[in-house]
Amino acid sequence: MIILGTNSIKETGFNVDNSCRFNGDAYVHKAVSAGNQRTFTYSFWTKRSTLNNYDTFIGYAGSAGGGGSTARGELIFVGDGDDTLRVGFNPSASSWSNYTVSDRVFRDPSAWYNIVLKVNTTSGTEAERLKIFVNGVSQGLSGYPSQNFDTGFNVNGSVYHIGRSASGTGNFIKGYLAEAVFIDGTALDADSFGEFDSDSGIWKPIDVSGLTFGNNGFYLDYEDSSALGADVSGNSNNFTVNNLTAIDQSTDTCTNNFATLNPLFATQDPGTITEGNTIYTASANAWGGTGSTFGLSKGKWYFEVQLNANPGGHFFGVIDETANVNNNPHQRTGSTFFYSAGAMYRDGSSISSGHGTFGATDIAGIALNLDDNEITIYKNGSAIVTDFALSTTKNTLFVWVMGYNSGSDLVKVNFGGSPPFAISSGNTDGDGYGNFEYAVPSGYYALNTKNLAEYGWCYVY
Repeated sequence: MIILGTNSIKETGFNVDNSCRFNGDAYVHKAVSAGNQRTFTYSFWTKRSTLNNYDTFIGYAGSAGGGGSTARGELIFVGDGDDTLRVGFNPSASSWSNYTVSDRVFRDPSAWYNIVLKVNTTSGTEAERLKIFVNGVSQGLSGYPSQNFDTGFNVNGSVYHIGRSASGTGNFIKGYLAEAVFIDGTALDADSFGEFDSDSGIWKPIDVSGLTFGNNGFYLDYEDSSALGADVSGNSNNFTVNNLTAIDQSTDTCTNNFATLNPLFATQDPGTITEGNTIYTASANAWGGTGSTFGLSKGKWYFEVQLNANPGGHFFGVIDETANVNNNPHQRTGSTFFYSAGAMYRDGSSISSGHGTFGATDIAGIALNLDDNEITIYKNGSAIVTDFALSTTKNTLFVWVMGYNSGSDLVKVNFGGSPPFAISSGNTDGDGYGNFEYAVPSGYYALNTKNLAEYGWCYVY
């Protein structure tokens, strides 16, 4: 566990308003015209949802969908248990030239990464022909292309893919993308896309709208929820969208990081976590659960939960960082508070019941007051539990959801950045953050890094 540092600057100078949530079946694609195969740059920000997954950030192929017999190439997180970052080129459709970041892996689902791929195979200096920067720092690579190597990017008639492998129909991104920028014909370093904050040292994005994008260049800012493939570079190199809708637009971004569920903080039988780590589904015939990426020790916080299947067979609440999360965690010491089917649990014991239940479309609002050690629960906007006392022996608390047996979309959690269910009203907290179905109580805030920098103290698990 580390003290919150990633993307926790209150004022960033340049704010990214939106990202796009890719759910393991979505991608965008477009055909390109002739451009520069030897010199180009691609920059983007990403927040992972599933580790050991092939996340394809950009690729090209001879046609939409690609295939093993076409010329192809891609920049991808490797999912063979490695979680490394690799770029590969196969312009002749015969053999790959692969180059891997050799000195680190990428296994943090709570953090935003800025990745910049810089290609200039015309350089007489080997190490200048290919560079990959992560959060502003150049990474060690396993090798470099030969001089004047034609990568296959920017070949007339080939098709770019973002979110899915150009080599076939798999390797979908499971996570978030923001600020996807492609520069055709110019090799740029990371400082064209970001800078280190002078006070915190955190890498943060800068305005890229003034860059020269080149013929096939594009800038996807995901600010139009009705056109998530829209290019705002001025080139109108718009992408065709597949399996993305308005609900996949998110305000969880590289300048305001929201809490999600955490696949690294889960029971031994973890079930599955989907939709950008906002939906939890238990495994068959087993207790399972998962916690939030953020742990809290003070402040007033609000989030929403929808229980979509078997409402009596799952729980939501908060647990102490020292709690034993395996085998019915709501019954264990350190389970600071849990709610299920109208019953209240504190410190592992059932202490109160008859507080109302939730149907499959009802939404629970949870107001967590860590300054006064209390919790309030709302059902569709009306309080059913008010100022209920939490355990008096608490340390850092994490949101926790759990259930028994399998079911579709067992628990949906809305921390405000990426609602996993349709929002009809669009409520924010007092600072204008979040996207909630019901009004946020006065003085309570969404779980994001801008609010945490202002009102709270947080750990990232």
